Amino acid sequence: MPAIVGQMVELAHLSGRVWLFPHDPDPDAIRPSVAVIADDRGSVLVDAGNSPAHAGEIQQAIAAAGLPAPTTLVYTHHHWDHTWGASAWPEVEVFAHSVAVDLLEAEAKQPWSHQYLRDQVAENPKLGPSFRARALAMPSWDGFEVVPPHRTFEDTLILPTGVQLRHVGGNHAPDSLVVLDGESGVMLLGDCFYPPPFHLRTEADGMDFGLVKRLLAERHAWYVDAHSPPRGLPAALLEKPREGPESET
Repeated sequence: MPAIVGQMVELAHLSGRVWLFPHDPDPDAIRPSVAVIADDRGSVLVDAGNSPAHAGEIQQAIAAAGLPAPTTLVYTHHHWDHTWGASAWPEVEVFAHSVAVDLLEAEAKQPWSHQYLRDQVAENPKLGPSFRARALAMPSWDGFEVVPPHRTFEDTLILPTGVQLRHVGGNHAPDSLVVLDGESGVMLLGDCFYPPPFHLRTEADGMDFGLVKRLLAERHAWYVDAHSPPRGLPAALLEKPREGPESET
């Protein structure tokens, strides 16, 4: 559970230079964890938060922990709960897989408002859980914008901090990538092994255990997907991973 100081959620130190702002265990909230890889040259932020308000909480936690401010933001994939906080991080350079560009540019063109959310759910009720969570995350749309990446890559990219970005794709999102901080023994998975979002999911869809097996074969000390507590390697090898929020998209 998140550690509370007053009304502020603290960053939790995981390993080495990796810190986590914990996910919200309430599946209706759809608030994934956000990682900070601390570096004196400028920290690396892994995912932006699900809204500017969520991002603001993360900023407060980074400052309270005394960590260097982020200069790099990595999207593990383009889904709203990982990217909608980006407009609250104006000083960072945003990295993502190249496939994310068109997806986020299309999302940026939508007339986001609570009325738009209601209209979309009326047309496609399967969007209801996700769009209700978006409404909860966004009490105001003032100043909000979807931020496409500034820099992209195809297969693998090593950041100046030594952090590795690796495209894995998958059924959940074609632009899914994993983030490896080998120095800390931590692999950040985003939602890469999850099934497709709820409104696109069929009865035949499930978690990508083949991808899980390949990533676990690398034997990192910690594996972190965005909607679960971190798993150390022994637990990760033994525990069946969960799919994340049913409505996640």
